[in-house]
Amino acid sequence: MTERHLDLDLNQHLDQVQHQHQGQDQPQAWTPPRFLPPAEPLRRADGSRHHPGVSYATPPGYRPLKLDLWVPEGDGPHPVVVFVHGGAWALGDRGDLLPAQDTSAVIDLLLAADLAVASIDYRLSREAVFPAQLHDTKSAVRYLRRHAEQLGLDSGRMAVWGESAGAHLAALLALTANRAELEGDIGVTGPDSPVVAAVGWYGIYDLAALPKLVLPLDITLPPDMGQDLIEQLLGGVADPELAVPASPVTHVTADAPPFLLIHGTADSLVPFEQSLLLEKSLLTHGAEVQLIPVEDADHGLFGAPELPTLLQQTVAFLVTHLQEGSR
Repeated sequence: MTERHLDLDLNQHLDQVQHQHQGQDQPQAWTPPRFLPPAEPLRRADGSRHHPGVSYATPPGYRPLKLDLWVPEGDGPHPVVVFVHGGAWALGDRGDLLPAQDTSAVIDLLLAADLAVASIDYRLSREAVFPAQLHDTKSAVRYLRRHAEQLGLDSGRMAVWGESAGAHLAALLALTANRAELEGDIGVTGPDSPVVAAVGWYGIYDLAALPKLVLPLDITLPPDMGQDLIEQLLGGVADPELAVPASPVTHVTADAPPFLLIHGTADSLVPFEQSLLLEKSLLTHGAEVQLIPVEDADHGLFGAPELPTLLQQTVAFLVTHLQEGSR
């Protein structure tokens, strides 16, 4: 074969390769995942399943937002309780359910009642300002609803339980169902985030009526964080008007799900009156609410002899309303 023929053959081959490549799909730009699918669970000795550290949302520029999920033994589908931790929106994580009670004991109590429980993280006030925390809470509910079949959950029977600042977010979640402008856009989008019942332990429900929230002296914060934790939540601006849309009492309607409120009458951090304000607003709108005062108990209910009974009452309330199914 002559050199000329070799050049022609090589050129024809290169033309064919270029033509083939032009007919193929061009590589697409990589898009970061909005969330990660659930992994295989860990089996516990009692037959229940534990899904630790599930990334329910991965917002760019922030840490992945995670939840821990425990599912009772059996195929289900099981009703779900979403737990929102406290910490003045500035502290804590999904491992802190009730500071006055061992976390594993609370989990076991819920599992024994055939209730799944998901304890969630959310962005703290130095990571993002409100309403990011509400958006995160709603995103966790949407994630559980989307993956309900895979996880053995009943997407129509979901409740929320929060303590302290977590009770504030739990109440907002329960009272702002089907409000597209408050859903946020992180994680799973599409399904909405209504719940059939809500529990609040010593929560904050009217930020405007709580002029300043300051942690006890034995809890230190960075010097540049400031002392007013409500102001920190709202972006470091001392504007009472910002507190109104961030307050659960603002969003109460006749469509509110049933509420159980538990609060110490001697709460030195979040006054008992906060629960009275939410109770009054719910009753005014014809919604179902039960308020249990805990006489002489301080914030967190530490040392309250009624604590075991209060836990049983909370579980009974959740079982009652989750057995009724979706609203």
